[in-house]
Amino acid sequence: MIRTVLVVAGLGLGLTAVMAQSNPIAERQQIMKAVGGATREGAAMAKGDVAFDAAKAQTVFKTYADAAAKMPALFPDSSKTGGETTAAPKIWEDQAGFKAAFVKFGQDAEAGAKAADLASFRTAFGAATKNCGTCHEVYRIKK
Repeated sequence: MIRTVLVVAGLGLGLTAVMAQSNPIAERQQIMKAVGGATREGAAMAKGDVAFDAAKAQTVFKTYADAAAKMPALFPDSSKTGGETTAAPKIWEDQAGFKAAFVKFGQDAEAGAKAADLASFRTAFGAATKNCGTCHEVYRIKK
């Protein structure tokens, strides 16, 4: 019985992953939700609301690095509309700038992964989140 439940649950997760891969809007929304969660966790550490935790800091920057690597490919022409996307037309008008923003975000994540204490984490986290804000200002439609 337990095995059946686990198999069914695993198939459900696999189906969700396949659906996301065939739907770039859903996949990029899923990735951005993960980035949002990581940012909330990082902000709590940066503000001192929770104690600095090097392992959690690494997770924040790993989430950022994963997003930086995956996101540029998730904006085919077929995904300009639909799926409650907030992607701005500027993405397709300025592909070079858009991709460069993710390269910068990846570099920020790489630098952040080296943060060993709260001070270096705050610096790296600030740089990464500033890059997020800049990208959202240009390439995202506000709702």
